[in-house]
Amino acid sequence: MRGVDGSSQGKIQEYLDDLSNLQLSREEFDWYNIDVASMLSHIQLLGHEINESDGSSLLFLEKSAILCSPEESAIHHFPKNMLHCFVDDFRRLGSQDDGILFKAELFSISPSQEQLCWERCCRSELEVPSLQSAVSKWLWWLNS
Repeated sequence: MRGVDGSSQGKIQEYLDDLSNLQLSREEFDWYNIDVASMLSHIQLLGHEINESDGSSLLFLEKSAILCSPEESAIHHFPKNMLHCFVDDFRRLGSQDDGILFKAELFSISPSQEQLCWERCCRSELEVPSLQSAVSKWLWWLNS
């Protein structure tokens, strides 16, 4: 088994630090810091994203992604070649009914109960550059 290098260890610690800033229940916090952290001890973590509204997170590995859902205590693994990225820019057309100006989605084609649907939306022009940067990272990862 390949060892985990120092930069990956730093990314794992950064991920755990980012999680500590969330409003998680004690059970969810323990799940991340015990169960998920032990799983990460032997992987090369390239990056992560966190959904602050529900506490879920998406981990980017060399050839796959891992979705962690503390509400379900579930960890789902998705091979990179099963993932797709769609970006919708509604700024020229005016926002959608729900006020979304820009939307990006990283999703998988897999059985319905096992699908990845990682979505980020903007309702303000000021948020668009940050989302465009995230999409750039997704595309770099998908194509690397």
